[in-house]
Amino acid sequence: MIIIGELINGTRKRVKEAIASRDEKYIADLAVREDEAGADFIDCNPGTIGEQEAKDMQWLVETTQAATDKPISFDSPNPEAIQRGLATYNGAAMPMINSVTLEPGSIEKMLPIVLEAQVNVVALALSEEGMPTQAGQREEVACRLIDRLVAGGIEPEQIFVDPVIAPLSTQTEVGQHIFQAIAAIRDYCPECHVTCGLSNISFGLPNRQLMNRAFIGPAMQAGMDSAVMDPLDEQLMAQVIATEALLGEDEFCMNYLQAYRAGKLDV
Repeated sequence: MIIIGELINGTRKRVKEAIASRDEKYIADLAVREDEAGADFIDCNPGTIGEQEAKDMQWLVETTQAATDKPISFDSPNPEAIQRGLATYNGAAMPMINSVTLEPGSIEKMLPIVLEAQVNVVALALSEEGMPTQAGQREEVACRLIDRLVAGGIEPEQIFVDPVIAPLSTQTEVGQHIFQAIAAIRDYCPECHVTCGLSNISFGLPNRQLMNRAFIGPAMQAGMDSAVMDPLDEQLMAQVIATEALLGEDEFCMNYLQAYRAGKLDV
């Protein structure tokens, strides 16, 4: 499971304050904690707009990579902010751009950036029709987007398809739609990764952590191998480790046993 740490996000009140005040210690501490908890990528989302977003992205990247050597996920719909982040990044590992869609203008602006930088890319299953609401829509858009990216020169292994998680509180059947979409995307392009913004499923509900934890097992069974999520949620991370073992992705349960000895399953 490829974990993309979600916590450095300017839509969070305390992170927004830290970005505005240039509180390096707070952001660096978050990055280190996510790294130590098992994140494979550190997501950097300024949550601002325009030129300020580009400046904030540069500062976040500088601050984050000074604290950890984990690759960064540049999270913004703003090409200028993405380019500023890429220009600032000096890590050895391949970073990630989050994200590209089939919405008007998105792929035309982002594809050249992805190609030039040769990075991973999150491909959101959004089109000119907006948020998918019906069964089958997510996988239809996702497969078209995969085709466009591959035809444009992106290797399937660099593509992280996001079927777009809508809140369960607004659509009763969205969980089933997503599981079906994940399986269909995995069948269509086995080399691609499937990711998601995990906590979106619980938006608007009480005890959100419980819903996030309940969601991840069936999603992994359907074929999801990545998630933008909170690596500091120890129970969620323990569930990932146990699910990998159950799905036959942990030979002789070695990772599970190692996590147990490290105290990571005492939840």
